[in-house]
Amino acid sequence: MGKMRSTREGYGEGLLLLGEKNNNLVVLDADTSCSTKTDIFARKFPHRFFNVGVAEQNLMGIAAGLSLTGKIAFASGYSIFVSGKAWDQIRNIICYCKLNVKIGATHAGITVGADGATHQALEDIALMRVIPNMNVVVPCDAVEARKAVFTIAEEIQGPVYLRLGRGAVPSITQESTPFIFGKALTLNEGKDVTIIACGIMVWESLKAVEELKEEGISVKLLNFHTIKPPDEEAIIQAAKQTRALVTAEEHQIIGGLGGMVSEIIAREMPVPLEMVGVKNSFGESGEASELMEKFGLTAKEIVKAVKRVLKKKKTILPL
Repeated sequence: MGKMRSTREGYGEGLLLLGEKNNNLVVLDADTSCSTKTDIFARKFPHRFFNVGVAEQNLMGIAAGLSLTGKIAFASGYSIFVSGKAWDQIRNIICYCKLNVKIGATHAGITVGADGATHQALEDIALMRVIPNMNVVVPCDAVEARKAVFTIAEEIQGPVYLRLGRGAVPSITQESTPFIFGKALTLNEGKDVTIIACGIMVWESLKAVEELKEEGISVKLLNFHTIKPPDEEAIIQAAKQTRALVTAEEHQIIGGLGGMVSEIIAREMPVPLEMVGVKNSFGESGEASELMEKFGLTAKEIVKAVKRVLKKKKTILPL
């Protein structure tokens, strides 16, 4: 296990390093720069940083305008507000026109903790992935988040929603670990079942893999950092190889990673599937670890899901 750091920290570092390399980068924030970690960019490049105030819709409009001048615009804010309050601007200005705006959405998921349900974005992946031309990336750790900033700025022309967390998570990937947009990363090979995870749930899945290994269950684990466009080949191959899938996400199971995987396997390779995530519920105020436990977002719940899907595999599919 590597150093504990949040993906929002990786985002801030990525912007700073990219800003030193590319003078065309501009960063915008909705009066949350200390929280989104864009403040380190602001201190180094004040002439390329714009605080638009608590006005997420305006944030997207200004970012769109800057992109039309040829700038690479990163619009930053809390995920619940940028995906919800500014959905119309994202859809009808940024995505409809295929503008080169990157949205750095921090404080996603249940681990916002004490801020409560109004600040816990559990629907944002669904809201963003349904929009044409939008890309969605959910890094698993700070290292991957920093790499994602460079990749979406330098290799992807068009809108990207970069989903980031508040809480510190262990460093799973290394500096040498490749980050390839649109390609899932295999963290463990196995033959009995495949776990497909994103964000903080990659770490929980790794813990589940070790527990299941002690019980003689061989698990393939995919870090599915790019939700859209999805790596359909990786999903289909995993379905053929293990014939049983479990998805794990810090998001509603409706419309998120689990929904996306189910759409693909229903069309291409029907196999038993279990989803670990929030089940049609708002969050609530509490410590992040307590909320993860209450809403079933833990390695323990992933282990249970694996065992359920293996029973389905045994009874539904022929040997």
